[in-house]
Amino acid sequence: MKQVILDTSFIITCVRQKIDFFEEIKFMGMKILIPKEVIQELEKKKAKTALKLLVEKMNDFELIEIGKGHVDNGIIKKAKDNPSLIVATLDAEIKTSVKNHKLVIRGKNQLEVI
Repeated sequence: MKQVILDTSFIITCVRQKIDFFEEIKFMGMKILIPKEVIQELEKKKAKTALKLLVEKMNDFELIEIGKGHVDNGIIKKAKDNPSLIVATLDAEIKTSVKNHKLVIRGKNQLEVI
C-alpha cells in the first residue's frame, strides 16, 4: 500500500476549502502518515478546526515522528529516505527539494498525485 505524508499547509488548506482529504486519500488506496511535529505546528497556529478533525479521524492515519528541527526539513529527509513515499504539500521548498510524487490540490476541491 502506498503511503502519503501530510504537511501542515496541506491540512490547513484542505480544511479551509472543505476538502474531505481523509476520504479522498483512502479512496486512492493510500495510507496516511501525519508527523507529530505537524500536529504541534497546527497547535502553534491555533488551527482548531484542523486539530478537531484530526482527533475525530485518529483511527484513519498513522502518527509518526520525523525528528527534531524544522518540520519541513524532517519531511524532506523522510521523503528522500523513502522514494516511494508520496508527499502532500503546498510548500514550494518541499516540492522542489524532493523527487517523490506529490499529492496536490487541483482547482478548489480535487486531489491529484503528480
